[in-house]
Amino acid sequence: MNPPLILVLNGPNLNMLGTREPELYGTETLDDIEALCAETGDALDLAIDFRQSNLEGELISWVHEARGRASGIVINPAGYSFTSIALMDALLAVDLPVVEVHLTNSYRRESFRHHSYVSRAAQGVICGLGPHGYALALRGIAGILADAEDA
Repeated sequence: MNPPLILVLNGPNLNMLGTREPELYGTETLDDIEALCAETGDALDLAIDFRQSNLEGELISWVHEARGRASGIVINPAGYSFTSIALMDALLAVDLPVVEVHLTNSYRRESFRHHSYVSRAAQGVICGLGPHGYALALRGIAGILADAEDA
């Protein structure tokens, strides 16, 4: 039996990690986070499909593709967290477990970052723990899937 597939989506500007505001986001790159997700996925017996886009429509299309293909979604919507009702609607429409992750603690930042539309579609939100938040998000998805299997 194949391991459950988890789609790990990353929004705009995350391709700049490691060089973009390292005092805020650290020096690890998106490639480093992808390696962490692959390692965590292996440990949890999850298959990982890791992607990044700066385009809102592309992220939405990937969410749509997940329906019937993936068992869950981990998403760092970045700036789209605070602006994209369309991304929220897509996540709600696919009816999959979703965990939202942010590298920084958005509640310690500008007030416009205190409300995420995407959170409405998420079973859980992890913020402020840097790249480790992705590993925790994958553990969370694994737990959600195990609970659903036991029900």
